[in-house]
Amino acid sequence: MLSRLPHALVAVVAVCGISPSVAQEPLSDRIDRLIATGVPDYAKHAAPPASDAEFFRRVCLDLTGRLPTAAATRAFLAETTPAKRLMLIDHLLESPAFARRMQEYFDAVLMDRRRDVKVPRAAWADYLRSSFAAGKPYDQLVRELLSTDGADPKTRPAAKFLLDRDLDPTVVTRDISRVFLGRNLQCAQCHDHPLVEEYKQAHFYGIQAFFNRAFLYPNAQDANAVIAEKADGEVTFASVFDPKKVSMTTAPKVLAWQPISDPKAEKGKEYKVAPAKGVKPVPAYSRFAQLGAAVASADNVAFRRTAANRVWAFVFGRGLVHPLDYDHEGNPASHPALLDLLAEELAAHKFDVKWLVREIVRSETYQRSSGWTAETPPEPDRYLVAPLKPLDPEQFAHAILQATGHTDAIRSGLPKGATENDLHTKVVGSAAPIVAAFGSVPGEPAGEFSSTLGQTLFVKHGGHVRGLIAPRAGNLLDRALKLPDPTAVADELYLSVFTRPPTTEETAEITEALRGVTDRTAVLTEIVWAMLATAEFRFNH
Repeated sequence: MLSRLPHALVAVVAVCGISPSVAQEPLSDRIDRLIATGVPDYAKHAAPPASDAEFFRRVCLDLTGRLPTAAATRAFLAETTPAKRLMLIDHLLESPAFARRMQEYFDAVLMDRRRDVKVPRAAWADYLRSSFAAGKPYDQLVRELLSTDGADPKTRPAAKFLLDRDLDPTVVTRDISRVFLGRNLQCAQCHDHPLVEEYKQAHFYGIQAFFNRAFLYPNAQDANAVIAEKADGEVTFASVFDPKKVSMTTAPKVLAWQPISDPKAEKGKEYKVAPAKGVKPVPAYSRFAQLGAAVASADNVAFRRTAANRVWAFVFGRGLVHPLDYDHEGNPASHPALLDLLAEELAAHKFDVKWLVREIVRSETYQRSSGWTAETPPEPDRYLVAPLKPLDPEQFAHAILQATGHTDAIRSGLPKGATENDLHTKVVGSAAPIVAAFGSVPGEPAGEFSSTLGQTLFVKHGGHVRGLIAPRAGNLLDRALKLPDPTAVADELYLSVFTRPPTTEETAEITEALRGVTDRTAVLTEIVWAMLATAEFRFNH
């Protein structure tokens, strides 16, 4: 049996084993049970399991951010081992490509595609990728992001979250609450939130109080600036709706938690290193040092809910609480018991993101088809069908590179023993223009998907995409031009671009398009270009 497995899956069997969890009720099963409680007769209305081709494309894009090769698709579709989906999931999660995918996803989440200011992109990417490759717990990662001052070159990349925001009090407070606590407190800066009763002005300044004494040393304009801190200073605020403008203050605290009081400082001993010209001050007690631990605590319900919700959104394209940064009573989770369960299990498993992703993608909920038979599609928060998710800019860029065979051509030219990182280094330059064209506005959180005219023109008429399609040794057009049989050409095109075999009608269309033509290159170029511009290619489904 093992001799018939694709090579990559044999490695999984040999190294990792393939046996499903022997737990009496795996989390994946509990996910399915709790999802089903949201709809009467759920089994009757839910979509059937996705086909192998649909599942293969979906899981490869979700877990690696890359399309599979045509050869890998043929091997997976031909494999008859019942456990092949579970084996594939394990293989993808243990591959270097998963760490790369997490790096790309969390880079966008954490930095909102900001332009590099004080920490170079390469160092930051390496920090994120190596963190996920090593299985670093998510709470540890967040503590590092919120507690690193940037002074040590070895750990400076972790300070990018704060340094590249210039430690701006308003921006940092907003993004800590939004990204890590699931509460966008920006509208609670000048007063209690006008629409969400639970979002208080004191919550905004409670977070800011952790770093209100911190500043960039020697100054914010210095590209090598680090975070320094004074020994005193309080945040003060007043509601713009208060006619008396009563000034209030707060000690550091996370949302409604108890404030963290400063220890009483002995007079004259407020500093380990006193302020002086050309000297970075170091206080005896650091409020800033408390920030990471206070936010990323397993006891912090908001943090673990948001972490679990963000992993769910990573997989499904939307959160159980949606939008992700509006967790409050007026916007409850679509499945409250499920979100509570995911949050508790994630914390119990020491914030192991890979573990939670594995359980989610093993579920029947994840593996359903994206097709439906009703006249109107079901509500997306019921999970009766797999969601149609637009590929994010990195996924889309690398999908184009793989579909056109550009990645294949580069891969074939690498020396024996080349790594995933070697391949990425060679292709990332070709991905960059696509990522730039489809990325959100730098510094702004990504909004709902919408395709702009410029993006449409980039694909349909842009010279960059045309250049990737053009015949090159080992790429898709080169392979297709060498196939005399139109049926084989159709098979190669559809497996490479859509990760599925063509239908009978599609094969007939390709055959007819090639009948009697003298310039097969021109015809096939237009066909591939048209395929890349379809919704089937643009979305994960």
